[in-house]
Amino acid sequence: MLHYEVAPEALQPFVPFPLDVRDGKAYVSLVAFTMRGMRPRHGGKLAALAFKPIATHGFLNVRTYVKHHGESGIYFLAEWLPNKLAVLLGRPVFGLPYRLGRLDYRHHHERGRIRGSVIAHRRKGKSGGGGVLRYRAALPLHPDFRPAEHGSLTEFLMERYTAFTTWLGWKRCFRIWHEPWPQCEVEAVIEDDSLMSLTGEWAKHACFIGANYSPGLRDVWMSRPVRASRHRL
Repeated sequence: MLHYEVAPEALQPFVPFPLDVRDGKAYVSLVAFTMRGMRPRHGGKLAALAFKPIATHGFLNVRTYVKHHGESGIYFLAEWLPNKLAVLLGRPVFGLPYRLGRLDYRHHHERGRIRGSVIAHRRKGKSGGGGVLRYRAALPLHPDFRPAEHGSLTEFLMERYTAFTTWLGWKRCFRIWHEPWPQCEVEAVIEDDSLMSLTGEWAKHACFIGANYSPGLRDVWMSRPVRASRHRL
């Protein structure tokens, strides 16, 4: 996870939920990961087979932190992935702002090396250049992966279990269940983050503040989307 600090007044116009700030500061995190074996909870092998075309692929989430009716969560400014079918399904099914991109993740923490790049897909006939994210980091050969310390900024940024979305003017949310992320801080080098500019002018005011790496978790569950409020946007 790559973390950026940004003034709330610069970010809020791009977010339809109140920002969840910490010490008066707002944050945006870029989460680069690979989802493996997504399938419905019910339906057995037949359901898993139906989901196979979208079950495993990379993601880049550009997310910020919000609070709705007292509940803290995340809001996705954009999500890049290389799977065209998943991109088509993302907004109508989950209300998620999926975009097509080329992702190359080489997260070899067992070798002490992390490197990744995301290149936004550029539609034919569209003017302007595509955005790029390119980063690298080094880890010790035996990193101490552990859950974030309670009350820390790392916990504030990593441990979120509700995602808020919008679809056709309705505010919605879905829940996420998993064990706390095993993680460690890393010294990351951002070689190019022009991709962020594709999500709004707020990116001009953002400052990179640090990064965390997690080897991931085997089991993560998502609920179906439900209405978060009876009031339309």
